[in-house]
Amino acid sequence: MCIWIGIDDTDSNKGGCTTYLGYRIISQLIERGYDIIGYPRLVRLNPNIPWKTRGNGAVAFRVGRGKGRKILIGEIRGNKIFSYSSEENSQIDIDDIKALVEREIESFAFLSDENTNSGYVMTKEKPDRSLYETCVKGIAYLDDVIKILDSLGAIYRGYKNGRGLIGASAAVSWEPIDRTFEIITYRYREKWGTGRDVDKISVIEMDKTINSTFDNYDYDNDRVLITPNSPCPILFGIRGENPDDLFKAKDMIRSEDYEGWIIFETNQGTDDHIERKKIIDIKPYESVIVEGVIEKDPYTIKGGHVIFSVKDETSSIDCTAYEPTKNFRDIVRKLRVGDVVEVYGGVREEPFTINIEKIRIKKLVRIKKKVENPICDNCRIHMKSLGRDKGYRCRRCGAIKSEDEAKFEILERGLREGFYEVPPCARRHLSKPLKRFVS
Repeated sequence: MCIWIGIDDTDSNKGGCTTYLGYRIISQLIERGYDIIGYPRLVRLNPNIPWKTRGNGAVAFRVGRGKGRKILIGEIRGNKIFSYSSEENSQIDIDDIKALVEREIESFAFLSDENTNSGYVMTKEKPDRSLYETCVKGIAYLDDVIKILDSLGAIYRGYKNGRGLIGASAAVSWEPIDRTFEIITYRYREKWGTGRDVDKISVIEMDKTINSTFDNYDYDNDRVLITPNSPCPILFGIRGENPDDLFKAKDMIRSEDYEGWIIFETNQGTDDHIERKKIIDIKPYESVIVEGVIEKDPYTIKGGHVIFSVKDETSSIDCTAYEPTKNFRDIVRKLRVGDVVEVYGGVREEPFTINIEKIRIKKLVRIKKKVENPICDNCRIHMKSLGRDKGYRCRRCGAIKSEDEAKFEILERGLREGFYEVPPCARRHLSKPLKRFVS
């Protein structure tokens, strides 16, 4: 017999980390003679939910008796941690595992924080993948999730308002269509909350060497991206396509010593949160792709945020490149009325706008700039404009010429058709970087 365990909402803006809790539980389960089946999972959920804590990530893993190929998934204080590719039938002590999970949550979750509402789930049968789809794209409700868990005969517990049960259940229900991996290292406890010692040059060298990794360093903004900003237990995390490459990448980083590491299978960098929609159907807290025509030129508001309006046959909506997207705003500022674009991003409730994650320019309008009024054929002097779109008249002889007889040049837009993305420092966990797009 094998069971799935899902855990969510144990962290806080003050610290903590749900992946670290998973790492601790996994290592202790293995010490007790249990096996992990496959890779543990880090599952990011709807990034637009206002009551999330930090990255809105839950963890899930499968526990039982393993057989088949051994898979290296981590290390703790010098001891390697393995999982197995398949399971065998045997008994496991559910009560023992339950007690371990509860002890670790109650010891390491930030339950004193009003926004931390932890939850765990233990179930032999996975919830349908549709639960994950709801939680990554929209809003799920606790009562509905509890009904699903009860129907599966799951063991579960929610702390405080119990909202963590939603993410814990969603993480278990995830069936990857696309996936990436992240290798995460954890600091010694006495280092928590202090400055991290990770060598920038080694991060750059790794980024340029291991091509299957992504979002390690932002060259335009000179920022190391593998280290978190919070006082959590993580030293650094590297994301990529291939676990073997991530082992090499980890070993290339020069840093302070760390307690251990683990590798997660994850939905990060997949665009799983995005749905293609008509503008009239868009709701707050969704993440969408909309195609339309720009109906209002970009303008900049206080704070440096750049806004334009896009319309389709159903309605129109504002799209915003916020200040943290840095030089991406320079691309947005070059858009003009009539351009056809696809906008990818999360929908805010107030103001009701799409927070741009990527943009695809499908068609650029030709913008003509008048450089010279027409010359009178009789008098050989420049003619005078009669007003916008009314043509021209010669001041001497009164001859008339049409508007299109002036001399124009096509304005160089400084843009090309294709995809543009926010810089890595502004990218959300779920957003698929262009590096991962198949051409």
